[in-house]
Amino acid sequence: MLDGALVALREHGVTGASARTVAAAAGVNQALVFYHFGSVDELLGAACRQATDRRVAFYAGRFAAVTSLRELLQVGRDLHVIELAEGNVSVLAQMLAAAQNNERLAEPIRAAFQVWTDEIETVLRRLLAGSPIAEVADLPGLARAISSAFVGLELYEGIDAAGGRRALDALDQLAVLVEVVDEMGPLATRLLRSRIRRSGRG
Repeated sequence: MLDGALVALREHGVTGASARTVAAAAGVNQALVFYHFGSVDELLGAACRQATDRRVAFYAGRFAAVTSLRELLQVGRDLHVIELAEGNVSVLAQMLAAAQNNERLAEPIRAAFQVWTDEIETVLRRLLAGSPIAEVADLPGLARAISSAFVGLELYEGIDAAGGRRALDALDQLAVLVEVVDEMGPLATRLLRSRIRRSGRG
């Protein structure tokens, strides 16, 4: 039924994902939707979480192999192309819109985003270990910003593909700046750390 819920979302959208359409996609009696999940919303939330767990597991090897922020962004670009082609971006957009005023959907969507955020945070902690940036950066917040930014770009690119690519290029430039900071000599690094600490106290 979880897979059937995703099929129904792709074919009918959130407004058309009913017990009937989900059951038809899953090949089961629609009464089973309520028996196992209580409501269609609960089923859609569970389907979203399962799909996210699968996608994160699918990309786990790529994330583990990342050795720089620029490589992390490239994984994000590749992920975007694949997810768009498979229809997952459209499903995500509809689920986000429906969850704005529906806490039963909002909670599982938040949990699904946290799975992505946790994966990105793990990569950031590994990449920025020993960097002066790690001394002041809120890495959990940064991971959330990155995952949220990619979601926003995925949706925005649907109306402005060139603008979406330009935004990704700008993020790539920021990643280059971070690499430059990490390659500075000991004296410059100490000065930067001192400046960052003073800025944090201010």
